[in-house]
Parts: sequence; structure tokens; C-alpha cells
Amino acid sequence: MIKKDTTKRRIRIKKTIKKKIFGSTERPRFSVYRSLNEIYGQIIDDVTGKTIVSLSTNSKEVKQDVAGVKTKVAQSTLVGKLLAKKAIEKNVSAVVFDRNGYLYHGRVKAFADGAREGGLKF
Repeated sequence: MIKKDTTKRRIRIKKTIKKKIFGSTERPRFSVYRSLNEIYGQIIDDVTGKTIVSLSTNSKEVKQDVAGVKTKVAQSTLVGKLLAKKAIEKNVSAVVFDRNGYLYHGRVKAFADGAREGGLKF
């Protein structure tokens, strides 16, 4: 029962956030999804409905780098940095952060901080 309640709460918060956040061509939306073991990030242009850049701890190009890192928070920081580098290569430097209903602490905060260290502005 507890899991069901937390999922409902996250979806309710996500809907509230989604009303306020919209990714344009100049400032696309930087969305985060956190599962039990992995973290996923996407930079999305909501005008065209296309994903510009995506990366996760499960991606082929990141898997070897993540294997050497022990904690999930450190993995999130690393993936955030690498996602920011890929975004800058695609000429995206400023984004709007969408925490997707998750609280801004722990892995979500580490992911955002890693993206900031990598050069993204939000």
C-alpha cells in the first residue's frame, strides 16, 4: 500500500510541475527519471516533441565509466556531467529542469549538479 501512495503522490506533483514547465527550442526541457537502480536523463524540445539528447546509467557509452563508481549518487553525478557534454556538442547550453515529481535531493540533486558542472545552465 505504501508504494502505491508514493507513486500517486509523485504523479500528482509531476502534473503540477508539468503545468509550469515547457521546453522551447531555445531552452529545452531537461527531464530526469529515477528507478531503483538506474537514473535516466533526457533533453527534450517540447515544441517539436523530439528528444535532443538522452543518457542513462544503462547506456553503452557510460556503462564502463559507471562500473568503477560505487554509490548511486556518484553515478548520477557522472551521468549528469556526460549528458551535459553531449548537450553542449548539440549546441544546447541552457535548459529548464524538470525533476519529474521527485524531491530535489539525493540522486536527482546529484544529477542536476553534475549537469551544471558539465556546463549546462538552468
